[in-house]
Amino acid sequence: MYLSLKEIWHEKLRYGLIVAMMLLVTYLVFILSALANGLSQQNTQAIDSWDTSRVVLAKDSDINLSQSLLTSQQTKDLNLGKSQAYVGTIGVVATSSKHDEIRSTMIGLDWDQYIGKDMKLVSGHRAKSDHQIVVDTEFKDKGYALGDKVKLSTKGKRYTIVGFTENAKMSVAPVVYGTMNAWRTLHNLPNTFTASGIVSKSNNFKVNTSDLKTYSANTFIQKLPGYSAQNSTFTFMIGFLFVISLIVIAVFLYILTMQKLPNYAVLRAQGVPSRTLVITTIAQALILVTLGLALGGALTAVTAQFMPMGVPMIFSPQLNVAIVIGILLTGFLGSIIPIRTILKVDPVTAIGG
Repeated sequence: MYLSLKEIWHEKLRYGLIVAMMLLVTYLVFILSALANGLSQQNTQAIDSWDTSRVVLAKDSDINLSQSLLTSQQTKDLNLGKSQAYVGTIGVVATSSKHDEIRSTMIGLDWDQYIGKDMKLVSGHRAKSDHQIVVDTEFKDKGYALGDKVKLSTKGKRYTIVGFTENAKMSVAPVVYGTMNAWRTLHNLPNTFTASGIVSKSNNFKVNTSDLKTYSANTFIQKLPGYSAQNSTFTFMIGFLFVISLIVIAVFLYILTMQKLPNYAVLRAQGVPSRTLVITTIAQALILVTLGLALGGALTAVTAQFMPMGVPMIFSPQLNVAIVIGILLTGFLGSIIPIRTILKVDPVTAIGG
């Protein structure tokens, strides 16, 4: 450790470049991970808030809630308990003469079922009529207030915002909660249609008929439009950054090792064991990576303070710990590559004797 610190201090510029590279890699990994986590949660916030375990959809819906429609004929024999609720969904654009329009997902509810009863409101109250809605706090962030009237379709009537709720997003769009009648009106459906699907927080609920099928929450979420592709893209990007950090550390340490072969030869000739040189190399790599991690983490924290409200960055302690461990492991693996060269140093040949 002493040799490692002394050499790093002596060659500040050389090792500073490695730290700078690790800082940038670490910074990118932290930022991309937070963005991936934020976007992932914005796809499923509403679903998670319902404590969803099972989802019942029409068999021909391709596991897509917006493409599913349940008729009263299909649901007449179903007995929903306290852990189940009907939901209807349709994409809408909320418009107001006073504020910017917001592309949203309208969710129709039976407010006497568990989703409506358990909903936590930041302000206001639950919808009590077909022309009242509860909206995600993104509306509040964009200037909407309780009592504001919005249109959810070009020909539709106005709906009054009576409540705000947090963490209500689906497929990145903020959710507008209304009644089932409001959902049917927006969908231009008659009363013979019950809902888009059934959500259950009980893992035991199951409906499999010729027209309906039950899916697990995970299967349903994986089929959300763009969800899997988005997560896969971020996962590959983060994975490539780890590979890049491994290559950077390995190449830098290998070049430095080749430049220092005469020095290693002298140390070997003086009786310094190979084990000490190997430990020094590994220690150097871990010190440089740790410095890069610390500086990258600090830069990420500063960046997070200045990010606009609309950027979905969510930092997870568990994910951050995994990133730190992953980068330290990458540094360790990168330091192993030049060890073979160190172990093969011949003092007589290297010195030129």
